[in-house]
Amino acid sequence: QVQLVESGGGLAQAGGSLRLSCAASGRTFSSYAMGWFRQAPGKEREFVAGINWSGGSTYYSDSVKGRFTISRDNAKNMVYLQMNSLKPEDTAVYGCAAGRGRYYAPDSFGSWGQGTQVTVSS
Repeated sequence: QVQLVESGGGLAQAGGSLRLSCAASGRTFSSYAMGWFRQAPGKEREFVAGINWSGGSTYYSDSVKGRFTISRDNAKNMVYLQMNSLKPEDTAVYGCAAGRGRYYAPDSFGSWGQGTQVTVSS
């Protein structure tokens, strides 16, 4: 089981940027697909980005495509979400997740961090 801890959330203005980080424990990190999810108040959890074990393949939801970039550093057991051109509708709690299955399928992920709040003001 991999343990995950997110950081980097905060307050940003519309059009601004934030970079989220997720630190993973365990020696098998590089074998996991990793993903970022978000959940806004009153809304269902949304799968926004996924990356395969090597970092060579990525997935983005339509709502963030072209603005967000997921990446990973297997040597450091880290995964990142660079968020640019932020919009107020990006406001949510963002969490990273690990899974053994397909990096583009939200049901592949079974290990979760505690989440970090991102708030975008207009």
